[in-house]
Amino acid sequence: MKKILFVVGSHRKQSFNMQVAQYVKALLDGKAQVKFLDYADMPFINQDTEFPTPLSVQNVRNEISACDGIWVFCPEYNFSYPAVVKNLFDWMSRPMKQGDTVTAIEGKKLTITGAGGKNATKNCREKLSELLKFIKGEVFDFSVGIIINTEAWVTNELVLTNEQKQKLQKQTEEFLKFID
Repeated sequence: MKKILFVVGSHRKQSFNMQVAQYVKALLDGKAQVKFLDYADMPFINQDTEFPTPLSVQNVRNEISACDGIWVFCPEYNFSYPAVVKNLFDWMSRPMKQGDTVTAIEGKKLTITGAGGKNATKNCREKLSELLKFIKGEVFDFSVGIIINTEAWVTNELVLTNEQKQKLQKQTEEFLKFID
């Protein structure tokens, strides 16, 4: 069974993107093993402290190395992706061993989903796709953007429409084929 690592780009307790990730996890039940990446304790990238590699960074690299695919669920912050996501992938773009060129992210298959405002995280998904391709990830060209229902901004409860559910179902099926 394929191993898919979920990266949620918001650390907010009631994150809309975490809610979408939980929905997709249910879609993958019995089709793939899903694990959520815990990267909240990673330090800001700093070449002065890159080696020896901080334990939290090494743990994330191990998780990424062990998976078959990575699914990023990301909100849009100010026309782009959040700083925590940039920091994560900046670390993953760096060599795993001093003097080497091998990275944990190179060749990994990735897909992107984002829940946000009126533009359904369009800018975030485009920029994140560019970043992931630049650091040599293999990005699945089909991403899904979700416009958050108006009530959710007050209740913190995301309600997916049937159309959004269908798009996520399609992304799930196609991503499984992509990582096969």
